[in-house]
Amino acid sequence: MSEIVDQLERAGVVPVITAEPGLDAGALGRALVQGGLPIAEITLRTEAGLAAIKQMADDVPDMLVGAGTVLRTEQVAEAIMAGARFIVAPGLNGAVVEECLAHNIPIFPGVCTPSEIEAALEMGLTILKFFPAQPMGGIATLRAIGAPYPMVRFMPTGGINPQNLADYLALGNVVACGGSWMVPTDAVAAGDYDKIADLAATASTIVKAARA
Repeated sequence: MSEIVDQLERAGVVPVITAEPGLDAGALGRALVQGGLPIAEITLRTEAGLAAIKQMADDVPDMLVGAGTVLRTEQVAEAIMAGARFIVAPGLNGAVVEECLAHNIPIFPGVCTPSEIEAALEMGLTILKFFPAQPMGGIATLRAIGAPYPMVRFMPTGGINPQNLADYLALGNVVACGGSWMVPTDAVAAGDYDKIADLAATASTIVKAARA
């Protein structure tokens, strides 16, 4: 768990990918590594998600690949078999959390209220996804939550972009931010991996400057 968290924190940004049929996940992973972001969350929103996780994990061993949008318990084992090393969920599903703990894989469930945070703490979780970040008050909310819950750290996702990334990373309770701007749909569909590498490099530069 601590090794995964360390890698998340070093990256500072987690590219969130929704795989479509025909995606060359290996090439995409190599572009992210080239740009300085050897990490990705591939969502299970599409049927291509598991295959993309497997291809990226197999083809790019330097990548830390996780599964996102995990909503059902059976998806946990499927994601692990495909090569996922961490699990992300949009909400706090107790059954999914228990399944992840049983498989000894890190789980970062989504929360956005104090009650959900306390429920996650009861499950032994202290690193949580804050989702949807911007619509739920963004930086101001995270700053306010930090006072009563100093033991909790967050991965805000939803509305994060190059313009506000540094402000999020400046918060002491933010481990890393999730976002999809580094992997825009048009560039992925066109196989424009140079553009993706450039976007990843820009994000990595923002992270380094914010945490210098």
